[in-house]
Amino acid sequence: MRTIAMAIKLAWKNLTTNLARTMLSLLGIVIGVMAIVFVMSLGEGVRRFVMSQVEMFGTDVINIEVKTPNTEHASSENASSQIGGAQITTFKIGDAEKVAELKNVRSWYAGSFGQDIVSREGKNETSMIFGITAGIVDVDKNFELESGEMFTNEDDRSLKQVVVIGAGVKEKLFGNEDALGKKVKINNQSYRVIGILKERGGGGFLDFNKMIYMPARTLQKKVLGTDYISFAIFAVNDLSKIDLTVLEMEDVMRDRHDIDDPDDDDFGVMSIAEAIDMVGTIISTMNILLIAMTSISLIVGGVGITNVMYVAVAERTFEIGLRKSVGAKSSDIFKQFLAEATFLTFAGGFLGVVFGFGFSKLAQAIAESKLPGIALEFPLTIEAVVLSLVFSIITGLVFGMKPAITASRLSPMEAMRKE
Repeated sequence: MRTIAMAIKLAWKNLTTNLARTMLSLLGIVIGVMAIVFVMSLGEGVRRFVMSQVEMFGTDVINIEVKTPNTEHASSENASSQIGGAQITTFKIGDAEKVAELKNVRSWYAGSFGQDIVSREGKNETSMIFGITAGIVDVDKNFELESGEMFTNEDDRSLKQVVVIGAGVKEKLFGNEDALGKKVKINNQSYRVIGILKERGGGGFLDFNKMIYMPARTLQKKVLGTDYISFAIFAVNDLSKIDLTVLEMEDVMRDRHDIDDPDDDDFGVMSIAEAIDMVGTIISTMNILLIAMTSISLIVGGVGITNVMYVAVAERTFEIGLRKSVGAKSSDIFKQFLAEATFLTFAGGFLGVVFGFGFSKLAQAIAESKLPGIALEFPLTIEAVVLSLVFSIITGLVFGMKPAITASRLSPMEAMRKE
C-alpha cells in the first residue's frame, strides 16, 4: 500500500512538471468521457420523458389502434388510399363496444381525431379535435373538468353538436368571459360549449390545453365525413390477467373483421405495461450503441496516452537508471509509470464528466426554450459517472501497460549510459 501511495505521489509530481503536455494528452480522454456522459444524460432524459407520457394512462390500460396488415394478401377492402399511405377504415365503434363486453374490461372509450380551425367572433384557434365516447372520464385520470359537464353516450348517438374545450382554447377565444353555453364554429357549423377542462402541464408534443373534444359520431359525421375510429382505450379490472385480456381482445377483433391469419391483422393490441417495456428496451439498446460509438474517442485518447508515456520514459531514462542503482525494483518503476498513465486518464475522465454534465444542461436549456410545452430534463446519473470513471481507469491501465513494462525493463547501467 505504501509503495502504491508513493507511486501516486511521484506520478502527480511528474505530471504537473510539464502541465501543457499533460493537458494535451488528456484531450482525447476528456472528449470521449464527455461524449459518454452527454449521451447517457440525453438517453435518460428521453427515457424519463417517454415513460411519463406512456404512464399518464396508467398501467391497467390496453390500447387498440389501427395498423396496416403485414402481408400483401390482406384484403384491399381494409384500406382507403390517402396521401402518405393507407388509412384503415374497418375499425368501428361497434368493434370497441364488443371488446368492452369482455369480463376483465372495467371501462373504455374510443374515437378518432382531426385538426381544424375553431372560431368565435373573429378569433381563431387551430386545434386538435378529438371525437370520443363519454367513457374517457372513467379511463383517463388526467381528463378533469374545471367547470360544466361532459357529454353523454346519448349525446354521441344523437350526433349532438356540443364540445368540451381545453383551458388554452377557452383563454384564446373567450378570455375572462364565461364560455359555458356559448357557441364556437368548427367547419362552418356551430357547437355549444358545455364543459371546460382543467389546465394541464406539459403534455409532450401534444398541448392538451389546446384540444377540443366532441362526441365521437358527431366528429365522424359532421366534421370528418367518416364512419370509422382510429383507437380505443380499455381499463381492466384485474391487472394480473392483462396478458390474457390482450389475447381475448385480439380474438374478438379477428372474429369481427373475418381475419384468420394474424399477419392480416388491421389492428394492434398493446397494454401500457408492454409499451413501457418496449420503450425501455429500445432506449437501452440505443444507449449501448451510442456509447460504443463514442468509446472510439477513448481508444484514440488511449493511444495518445501511450505515446505520451513513451516520451516520458525516453526523457526520464537517467532517472530510471539512477533509482534502480540505489535499490528501486523493476516493479516499483512499473507501478510508477502505470500510476501516471492511470492518473492521467482518471483526471481526463473527471473533466469529461464535468464538461458532459455542462453540455447536457445546455441542451436542456435549448430544448426548454425551443419546446416550451415539453418537460425535458437531462440528469447526470450515478451510472454515467461510475461508468465514465471506470472506463477512464481501464483505458489508463490498458494503454499505460506497455510503456510501464518498457520502463521497468531498463537496466541501470544502460539507462545511465544513454543519458
